[in-house]
Amino acid sequence: MDPDVLVERLRAVCLALPEVTEKVSHGSPSWFVRRMFATFVGRHHGDVHLSLWAAAPEGTQGEMVAAAPDRFFVPPYVGHRGWLGMRLDVEPAGPDWEEVREVVTDAYRHIAPRRLTVRLG
Repeated sequence: MDPDVLVERLRAVCLALPEVTEKVSHGSPSWFVRRMFATFVGRHHGDVHLSLWAAAPEGTQGEMVAAAPDRFFVPPYVGHRGWLGMRLDVEPAGPDWEEVREVVTDAYRHIAPRRLTVRLG
């Protein structure tokens, strides 16, 4: 998968949410709603995969990793805080973008102020 294509698709998902901004954090495109809720990790620091790291509600990380360890993982640095890693370089078709949207939306709901999450319906 082309990393630029993955970033563009991920950017569209993230920026569709209320009051989200994008900044480069630790060398990667990252999305914020006051605080960071998602970041694209593109093989820096020896990472093997192109992936999404996202904030996750309590218990989600363990459930997702146990259910699909080929797609989900505990990311370094932020995994101890419950963040979820999701492989985006799944071959041959790439990630399930509806599943990516769900992970991103859950991350947003976990971090965003309530006044913004109510706007999601």
